[in-house]
Amino acid sequence: MLEVVQVPVLSDNYVYLVHDAASGETAVVDPAVAEPVLEAAAARGWRITQILNTHWHPDHVGANAAIKAATGCTITGPAGEESKIPGIDRAVREGDTVAIGAETGRVIDVPGHTAGHNAYHFASSGLLFCGDTLFAMGCGRLFEGTPEQMVGSLGKLMALPDDTLVYCAHEYTASNGRFALTVEPDNAALQARMAEVVAAREVGRPTVPSTIGLERATNPFTRAADVADFAARRAAKDSFPG
Repeated sequence: MLEVVQVPVLSDNYVYLVHDAASGETAVVDPAVAEPVLEAAAARGWRITQILNTHWHPDHVGANAAIKAATGCTITGPAGEESKIPGIDRAVREGDTVAIGAETGRVIDVPGHTAGHNAYHFASSGLLFCGDTLFAMGCGRLFEGTPEQMVGSLGKLMALPDDTLVYCAHEYTASNGRFALTVEPDNAALQARMAEVVAAREVGRPTVPSTIGLERATNPFTRAADVADFAARRAAKDSFPG
């Protein structure tokens, strides 16, 4: 089983160290800044061998060059965004795989937030690294994609097993949950989840990872009736005061 360490950086980003004990390999997912990531790996005696980028935004690739210079790691990112991803060695798309030690991860194309966004699913360990496509009780803004694309992308992720751990890239859960309650105020599962989220944030605990099952039950974007319903919810969230 892969071990995951969550490294909080900037105001609300999460960078992930994903470690395979048998091989000693460690991947970094979406490094925004280098120093805390390198420190977290060094504190555990872990050797960073690769970076996995989900998309090109600077708060996901900003530390690529520095970490590569410090470790000699390789960098994998989505096909179609190569020119925007510093230091990329390998561009991947749906149908491709990545490996951390002996564990293979499947690349899933999930456009919507950006045109080439992807996710990495490690089925044996039950892990999903989905960048800014799926959030806890939310989804990414449609900067480059369409509602149709995002609905299709979320559908792919919702087809994964319920107990899959969802490692998204931001701590947006409290705001997402407040919006979700305006959409489904009578959803008992959502009400219960928000109580847990509020309690966690009051003591500074992260609300990530989530699970696919939780998102299926409480995320207003995965629960939209159709594309038009999704688009209306996304537009409403874009102007939601928080």
